[in-house]
Amino acid sequence: MMMGDPLSRIRFYPLHVMLVAELIENGELVGVIRGCIKNVGTHSGSILKMGCILGLRVSPNFRRKGVGQKLMSSVEEWMVKNGAEYTLLATEKKNEASRNLFTIKCNYSHLSSLLIFVHPTTNTFLPKHFSIRHIKIEKLIIEEASSLYGKIYLKPKDLFPKDMDAILKEKLNLGTWVCYYKDEANYDHHNPNPNPLGFLHTTLNHARDKIFPCLRMLVSNGSNSSLSRPFGFLFMYGFHGEGDNLGELMECIWRFTSRLGESMKGCKVIITELGLGDPLVSHVPKNSASMSYIEDLWYIKRLSGHGDLKDEVGNVFVDPRDF
Repeated sequence: MMMGDPLSRIRFYPLHVMLVAELIENGELVGVIRGCIKNVGTHSGSILKMGCILGLRVSPNFRRKGVGQKLMSSVEEWMVKNGAEYTLLATEKKNEASRNLFTIKCNYSHLSSLLIFVHPTTNTFLPKHFSIRHIKIEKLIIEEASSLYGKIYLKPKDLFPKDMDAILKEKLNLGTWVCYYKDEANYDHHNPNPNPLGFLHTTLNHARDKIFPCLRMLVSNGSNSSLSRPFGFLFMYGFHGEGDNLGELMECIWRFTSRLGESMKGCKVIITELGLGDPLVSHVPKNSASMSYIEDLWYIKRLSGHGDLKDEVGNVFVDPRDF
């Protein structure tokens, strides 16, 4: 029902749970749901205790029989007992069955629309004339990255995790890089044009359902037949940029990340996810038939209290632990 490690998406959080649904008569496993609780910040300055549902699966033979709704209700009860004010989940826009379950039967509301971009590491998608000789890419130490996120980069976000230090110090995080023009003589680490990236998953497990539609297209095009087997990927997150030439800097960081992925055994694709309201979404390189995307939807439900999230948001920070 779930590939790889079933706890892979929730083990990063101290407070997490996995619930299963079994048939009483024979103990057959027919459904599973995973959830966690974390603190998130908002653009208004509030801190919310957010429950996150990270994977609902029901056996095909038992769908539309109330199993999914029962699992949703059970994990929400666990979240309320542990003090969560809201619960958040995501699904693909084209998944009508899941959207109906969440919005009609479970009373969730649309919070944000996002795009998941996928590109193979082995395909050079940038123009041949593109040159990075006038651009410098520099890796930051964790303390520098943490300071920049806290003081600058998270402020424009409508929703973001409050434990950035834990994300940056996680052993799967490869690092934070800034990308800027070499002739910027006054450049310093307190006001750069950064493009952090990270989180290498050695096998494709929890993300397979999300990115498989794109990968199926890539396989059918013959770009990489090995994508039909489990593989690793690099997930870029925490984008921030300023200035007039963001498009060129974004192309540079995509090429850099692609080469980084090529150097790692088993890494086949580069993935990132950005909200439609993120100003950088329009600068993602799209000049290749190998670049594909999925429309992702976030839904939210208030569990207790009055809360701070009343409207839809567009510029959100995608937590790499949730992907």
